[in-house]
Amino acid sequence: MTILQTIIIAIVEGLTEFLPVSSTGHMLIAENLLGVENSAFVRAFTVIIQFGAILSVVVLYWNRFFRLDHTPAPAGSTSWQKIKHKWYFYWLLLVAFIPTGVIGFVVKKSGMIDFMLTPENAIWIVPVMLVIGGVFMLFCDRIFNKGSENNKITERRAFNIGLIQCFSMIPGTSRSMATIVGGMSQKLTRRRAAEFSFFLAVPTMAAATGLDLLELFIGDHAVGTSWATSDNIMMLVVGSVVAFIVALLAMKWFVDFLAKYGFKWFGVYRIIVGAFILIWMLSGHSMVMFE
Repeated sequence: MTILQTIIIAIVEGLTEFLPVSSTGHMLIAENLLGVENSAFVRAFTVIIQFGAILSVVVLYWNRFFRLDHTPAPAGSTSWQKIKHKWYFYWLLLVAFIPTGVIGFVVKKSGMIDFMLTPENAIWIVPVMLVIGGVFMLFCDRIFNKGSENNKITERRAFNIGLIQCFSMIPGTSRSMATIVGGMSQKLTRRRAAEFSFFLAVPTMAAATGLDLLELFIGDHAVGTSWATSDNIMMLVVGSVVAFIVALLAMKWFVDFLAKYGFKWFGVYRIIVGAFILIWMLSGHSMVMFE
C-alpha cells in the first residue's frame, strides 16, 4: 500500500465514519478500486484508522464526553448506587458496549468477520447490504421518528442499542446507521440517538483496534516476521491523522443534516452505489481500476 492509497482510504474513512453509509464498506470498495493487496496488515489498517476518526468525537464533544454527575445521589442510595450515579454516563456506555463486546469477540474468534472481509466475499456482501440498508432507510424515519427530548437514555435503552449495533459486524451495514436507528427505536430523537452513537463508537472502536493490534503482534510472533516496519507504522499514523481531521470536519455537518432531513437521502445514496456495484460486477467487470 502506497502513501497515496493510504491518504485516499483515510479520507474515505473520515467522510463516512459517522454517516449511515458504512465506512468499512466504502473503504473496502476504495481498496478494491485502488488495487490494494489483501493482507493481515491491510485488514487491521482498515479498523485501526477508524479509531483515529473516532477520536474526533472526544475532541468535538470534549465537555460532554469527560463529565461526571456531581449532583447529590437520591436519598437512601447505597454506595454502589452513589458511584453509579456519579459515573452514570460511562456506565451507560459500558452497558451499551457489553453486547457488542461479547458477541463481537465470539464472531471475531470464529473467523466469520475475516471471512466476510476478504475481497472476494466483501465485494458482494457490501453492495447487497448497502441496498438492503438503503431500502430500510427510506422508511425508518416513518417507523421510528417518535422520539422526544424528554426521553432519556436508560440502562435498558443503552443495552438494546448495543444489541442492535451488533448488526454492523456485517460489512456494508454501517455501525452509525445501526446505533442511530437503535436509538430511535428506543424513542430517542434523531439528534440524541446520533450523539449517543458517536459516544458509543469510542469504546467500540477502541476494543476493535486493540484486538486487531494484539492479533498483529501475536501473528507476527507466530510466523517470526515483523509487520512493524517503518513504512507500515508511517501508514498507520498518516491514515489515523487524516481520518481524524476529515471526520472532525464532517461530524457536525452530519448531525445538523440528519436532524433536519432524516435518513432518506442517505438511503437513496446507498441504493444507487450498491446497485451500481452489483450491476457492474454481474456484467463481468472487475472492481480493480488501479494496480
